Amino acid sequence: MNRLADSTSPYLLQHADNPVDWWPWSQAAFAEAARRDVLVLLSVGYAACHWCHVMAHESFADEQTASMLNERMVAIKVDREERPDVDAVYMTATQAMIGQGGWPMTVIMTPNKEPLFCGTYLPRPAFQQLIQQASAAWRDQRDGVAGRAQQIAAALRHNAQVVATQMRTSGKFSAQAITDEAVITLSQNYDRANAGFGGAPKFPPSMLIEFLLRHHQRTGHPMALSMAEGTLDAMARGGIYDQLGGGFARYSTDATWTVPHFEKMLYDNALLARCYAHQWRLTGSDLARRIAEQTCDWMLTELGTEQGGFAASLDADSEGVEGKFYVWTPAELSAVLGPDDAAYAADVFGVTGTGTFEHGASVLQLRKDPADADRFARVCAALLAARGTRVRPGRDDKVVAAWNGLAISALAETGLLLDRADLIRAATGAAELLASLHLVRGRLLRTSRDGKAGDSAGALEDYACVAEGLLTLSGVTGEARWVRLADELLKVALAGFADGSGGFYDTPADGEALIFRPADTADSATPSGAFAMGAALLSCSALTGSERYRAAAQEALGVLQAIVQRYVRAAGTGLAVAEALLSGPAEIAIIGDPADPRTAELHKTALHAAPAGAVIAIGAGAAADAAGRGGKGGGDIPLLAGRGLVDGAPAAYVCRNFTCLAPVTSPELLRAQLSRT
Repeated sequence: MNRLADSTSPYLLQHADNPVDWWPWSQAAFAEAARRDVLVLLSVGYAACHWCHVMAHESFADEQTASMLNERMVAIKVDREERPDVDAVYMTATQAMIGQGGWPMTVIMTPNKEPLFCGTYLPRPAFQQLIQQASAAWRDQRDGVAGRAQQIAAALRHNAQVVATQMRTSGKFSAQAITDEAVITLSQNYDRANAGFGGAPKFPPSMLIEFLLRHHQRTGHPMALSMAEGTLDAMARGGIYDQLGGGFARYSTDATWTVPHFEKMLYDNALLARCYAHQWRLTGSDLARRIAEQTCDWMLTELGTEQGGFAASLDADSEGVEGKFYVWTPAELSAVLGPDDAAYAADVFGVTGTGTFEHGASVLQLRKDPADADRFARVCAALLAARGTRVRPGRDDKVVAAWNGLAISALAETGLLLDRADLIRAATGAAELLASLHLVRGRLLRTSRDGKAGDSAGALEDYACVAEGLLTLSGVTGEARWVRLADELLKVALAGFADGSGGFYDTPADGEALIFRPADTADSATPSGAFAMGAALLSCSALTGSERYRAAAQEALGVLQAIVQRYVRAAGTGLAVAEALLSGPAEIAIIGDPADPRTAELHKTALHAAPAGAVIAIGAGAAADAAGRGGKGGGDIPLLAGRGLVDGAPAAYVCRNFTCLAPVTSPELLRAQLSRT
């Protein structure tokens, strides 16, 4: 066993018995490289990464390669999900050097953390050659090699500063103009044949879909809804969605959503569950409702941990083969179902003799709804039971704070919309875990595993996504403590991550010093930390009346115009925040005993009819608070302050900027008010 044996990262633990003398990322590792006067190999990946497994098998498990590496370098292994800051810095370097990035990421650097070589997957012969050539250059051409590394690090620092300056919009910006421009640009990039944006590979555009749904709700723009619905429907019916067990794979390798890269991530499924729930709320689509519910069920079943949180991901591979757990041949269908039902299943799911994947196997799709619902359900149950006997993909069971924040939002909202109290309980359980284990002396820790917290400090996205999740949970449960905790997290984030110009760094001011301080303003697979902060700050300002938070949320959008103009597909979260700003956002206070069916009906109506970015608070009312019986009444939420029942009946107050319409006591009147907000 090497130095990874005590890690809380399943990815690092996968390498704990390698013959490579791995170190975790630490000052001690770089001190050892300096003491030995050797270069550092940095290998960055994550547990669900297929090519990470391939390189590990080819090179890191190979005695000859390991011996060569141990003799000539200090080897450091990093889980990108545990240390997104390290990943961001050296991925920037990799993209600058070779024009693209990916995982596994392979970096050769000096003991001062300055990169010399950056790449991704390397076959064993090329990897061995790299070790030999780099170590020889360090030994024989020291001055030139060290000087080049210093120049590269200096260029990366300078570029980070220049980009941050250039991206910010001076003066005021028009949220209306930016959102309108974004819809036009997206319509030009929309794949009208297959849905989604661009060509292969296609990633789920979750943040863009949320923006498009909000934009349509506010403006009635038909193309915004068409693009959102078309993409959601195509993904739900394609191979990227597990038609038997639920849950979305990471991305589609083709333009038609047919063949996925089979790893499944918590963040994708949390974001998409919320999108489908919002689509159903807006359109009443039966398909959207089914996918929202199934995706939430999949998160509970496949990713739920004993401690109440949600695991990071499922591998793409089982038995060392990508997708083996999920794909089917006609013969396999026949063996499980018999000839008649097998022919039916092949037709319904698009299983062919030639296959849509590898070795004649097919990924299941559902391009049309089956006419016989009972037969379809029976066939699915039989196939799912048979699949359950296969070797399952591995699970990365670490809990990532930011991704659990996304899950809390999705589960809480979907639970209330679909009358699923178990989903709300699951959201509450995850929030309890984050509050009890990940929050230490007011600061967030990014990860935990098996009830043991990791030692990586929370990144900006952790504070933002957790705060937003807690605010959403409070609006569903009526528990004011979640608003208080979110407020505390946002105060810490504003103090520790702000860049002094309205933007944010991804790492705290007192965090580990790297060759530059990362500040990624654009969405990637997950919402950008800066835009997610904007969303959380805006929601919290609406609940608490904080002008400071509202101003900070608007300043966080200072880079939005530049991102929309350069690469609109990376601007979805910021555009969704802009839509919330344009809508107020609406502030909805529900006053009444949460156990009263009349209060519950007003509460659900508020969530169903709420305009883009609305915030909801529910509590027992001013009389209960004055009597000291606030409890879940939310007496600590300013939006509820001073509001009471109307003629003894539960009431809803619809406000913008703390200016309220007359309270209403019926769902019909509330729906009418919200339609005009």
